[in-house]
Amino acid sequence: MNIILLGPPGAGKGTQSDYLRDAYKLTKLATGDMLRAAVKAGTELGKQADAVMKAGQLVSDDIMIGIIREAIGDCPNGFILDGFPRTTGQAVALDAMLADLDKKIDFVIELAVDDAALVERIAGRFSCKQCGAGYHDKFRRRIHEGTCDACGSTEFIRREDDRAETVAKRLEQYHAMTAPLLPHYKAHGALRTVDGMADIAEVTAAINRVITNGASDAA
Repeated sequence: MNIILLGPPGAGKGTQSDYLRDAYKLTKLATGDMLRAAVKAGTELGKQADAVMKAGQLVSDDIMIGIIREAIGDCPNGFILDGFPRTTGQAVALDAMLADLDKKIDFVIELAVDDAALVERIAGRFSCKQCGAGYHDKFRRRIHEGTCDACGSTEFIRREDDRAETVAKRLEQYHAMTAPLLPHYKAHGALRTVDGMADIAEVTAAINRVITNGASDAA
């Protein structure tokens, strides 16, 4: 079983892909990890990718497809692809490569989000500078305002990536890149959409239903 999870930053792809990896004994393939592994192993494609990255350029689709092709050779039960494809051209190239290996993407699961709610969810996060305990302006408040519940520190930090303007911009970029992928995979009958704003357990249950119903349909 081969799966692609689609969803913007903060939608919970990491949590759900870790669950799928463990529950279905799949291999999680993240583009960054695959690139680093290929470079470290010194494969021909790894050397090409290393040269491109050292030149400050983006790794070409051809190199990335080749690295994915090498990586899926070690996925006996299938894989979860994280971070690829990002464009329709990449999706078409991925389809062709998998077809050459007599494989295919079984499920493309979109974690649909409400942009405004997701911005609120992410932008409200902050943590204790001393011990790292996490809080939220609305969903996880401190018992005593201004003091860390865990260590008593009064110093807190917010990640630059969690600021509302930054999150909104990343969402805009995600939708611009991902929107064309949805009709592509819908036309192939692989696209399924679940509510990414639900509680983690509810999202997991919805993904399980997608897989179970899909397996039944295939049977």
